[in-house]
Amino acid sequence: MLISQAGGERDRMTNALYYGDNLDVLRRYVADESVDLVYLDPPFKSDQNYNVLFQEQDGSRSAAQIQAFADTWRWDLAAEAAFQEVVEAGGQVSLAMQAFRTVLGESDMLAYLSMMGPRLKELHRVLKPTGSIYLHCDPTASHYLKVLMDSIFAPGDFVNEVVWQRTSAHNDPSRYGRVHDLILFYAKGEDRFWNQQFDAPDEGYFSAHDFEKDETGRLYRKRDLTAPAHGRDSGQYEWKGKLPSKGRMWSYTQENMERLEQEGRIVYTSTGMPRLKIYHDDLKGVPYQDVWANPELWLNSAAKERLGYPTQKPEALLERIIKSSSTEGQVVLDPFCGCRTAIVVAQRLNRQWIGIDVTHLAIALMKHRLQQAFGDTIKDCYTVIGEPTDVAGAQALAQDNPYQFQWWALGLVNARPVEQKKGADKGIDGRLFFHDEPTGGKTKQIIFSVKAGKLHAPYVRDLRGVVDREKAAIGVLIAMEEPTQPMRTEAASAGFYESGWGVGGAGTKHPKIQIITVGELLDGKRIDAPPMQDVRTFKKAPRVKGKSGHKQGAMFDE
Repeated sequence: MLISQAGGERDRMTNALYYGDNLDVLRRYVADESVDLVYLDPPFKSDQNYNVLFQEQDGSRSAAQIQAFADTWRWDLAAEAAFQEVVEAGGQVSLAMQAFRTVLGESDMLAYLSMMGPRLKELHRVLKPTGSIYLHCDPTASHYLKVLMDSIFAPGDFVNEVVWQRTSAHNDPSRYGRVHDLILFYAKGEDRFWNQQFDAPDEGYFSAHDFEKDETGRLYRKRDLTAPAHGRDSGQYEWKGKLPSKGRMWSYTQENMERLEQEGRIVYTSTGMPRLKIYHDDLKGVPYQDVWANPELWLNSAAKERLGYPTQKPEALLERIIKSSSTEGQVVLDPFCGCRTAIVVAQRLNRQWIGIDVTHLAIALMKHRLQQAFGDTIKDCYTVIGEPTDVAGAQALAQDNPYQFQWWALGLVNARPVEQKKGADKGIDGRLFFHDEPTGGKTKQIIFSVKAGKLHAPYVRDLRGVVDREKAAIGVLIAMEEPTQPMRTEAASAGFYESGWGVGGAGTKHPKIQIITVGELLDGKRIDAPPMQDVRTFKKAPRVKGKSGHKQGAMFDE
């Protein structure tokens, strides 16, 4: 089936990673009512200062490019434009935004809501009628976001406000420790998909109650078959000559009571009152409630899955959400990928997925995490859309945003940027840590320098000096243009790094200073490095056991 939209760009395959502003990506690529589950965890400033979003701004700042790990909701000209777009579109959301401006003024909080408004409207559009959305936020903005969501979704679409305890304790001498986030759970309509999940039964529950054996030897305990009436008379019928006591009613309809009787699930006390058999081996545990304080949902400092990404969420948290509100083969969308926990869990649970992020660093981390979790074959199971595929595209990216170009180029060689701000890198744009000895041994590194503009001879000499200063194994200059012969000669004069580990134990030699162009990287050339026992560009994610990456179908068949 082919689903066409204006412009024809909303016909695409899943699984897919999109680089770009999620508002633009949603509008261009994601079709109406095509997504089963949305999870979003927008960047926010609560870990820095709870009051910063209420500081007045003069509106004259130029729109700042969102950078990895940085929360950059600011009241500036871009926020004003977003606010006007939402208000001029009319409807309930327009009224909500006008009210927010009256209450909040031209603050960073209003900028946050102005940026979120059109994105939430697009997410509502792409959800199927049976779909659900989980908006992860914190108490600083949750009340405003709930009003915004109420203005976009229909009355009655709100399902739950989930309280997630993210850590055990936090010492704050001036107030109660802040240890929870909030997750706003909305549905597209009454027929949302739902797969009820349960916490494992508490073994202490079994020991705390007396169990009996039936004629087959199965253990069971007895439970009351009445419930508070609260003024209702629907359960006030006579059963075997008995009526519920005053203020109570039967827990089941008469029809269901008869079914339980036929199944042998009802026993009677000496006074003739019915009791329900609860079998030990039928207990599923307690259904998930709206307060999630389980320690297994925490991501502590020692967790194997921790990657060092500031806003990383535990996989157990996303697994709970994805299992509850989707099933295999359905589509999960994360428009603020972060470190892509939702995407990794969706892949592991055999869902299709769409991830969107505004930084090439995030896309590089996503690809690395997928490879670490599912193996090399995973690269054939998804598509990256929005990355440069040729030198012209790389040049356009470098001209538009040098930081994004730098992150993208380092991603081609699996290296990690060293800083988010220029000026403090001491000549280092990226690093790659590795071990090239069979037993691990000393951690070694490759230093990277990325140059998008015209090459100059001092760049090679400077890199050589940085390699010597850092005691690095190799230095690599990634360049947009071809180096001159004198530059190559200068690089060659640095000699070789000799690795003691190679095929047959013979060891290998590798140029200590290397120059590689973007064009060569796009053609498949890689740096000349020793066999690496354990590359440590990013912290290693745990490997998924069982089947590795699986190729999933198209959302829109051509």
